[in-house]
Amino acid sequence: MSAFEFFFSFYGLVLGLSVTALATGAARAFKHRRTVRIGWKTPMLATFVALDIATFWDAAWNNFSHLPYSYGLLIGGLLVAMVYFVAAGLVFPEPEDKVERLDDHLMANKRAVLLLLVLANVLMIVALACASLSKPNGLLIMVSYAFNLALYLALVLPAALSKRSWVFGLTLGLHIAIYIAIALASVIGKGLPTAS
Repeated sequence: MSAFEFFFSFYGLVLGLSVTALATGAARAFKHRRTVRIGWKTPMLATFVALDIATFWDAAWNNFSHLPYSYGLLIGGLLVAMVYFVAAGLVFPEPEDKVERLDDHLMANKRAVLLLLVLANVLMIVALACASLSKPNGLLIMVSYAFNLALYLALVLPAALSKRSWVFGLTLGLHIAIYIAIALASVIGKGLPTAS
């Protein structure tokens, strides 16, 4: 096992717990769908958080593999992964919360969830910028990261701060569409696997 694989196994474990928190909340919501109205906002937020985690995980794998292992890298990864875990844990209510509609829980927690995701992404962009400084095309990479962060903030901050459902739906819907388009482009760009 390489030093990076060691780091990434720990990092992936904590990020995986975030996905588990989302999946557990979704399963609980589906199980209690007759007594708790699900609505559309909470599933949309859960989808966005899951895609954001996957995008983050992919970015770490593709951008940090050349870095030497250090305790600081491990702590930085832990910090960001824990921010994701807390955000994922706030998407769905706990059984003792006794909510009648998931959207009520969402309205009380969406700002915290989305601002935690913003924090995680800002930390990641700072880390990626530092990791890219030593690359030959580091300046171009940093400009690309700055553009990505600006687009992220332009879509996520209005969703976090607005009380209007249509703003939340439109901005997160656009960002989900971007994530899906990137995923499809990555599959198409590498070609579909063939049986040999």
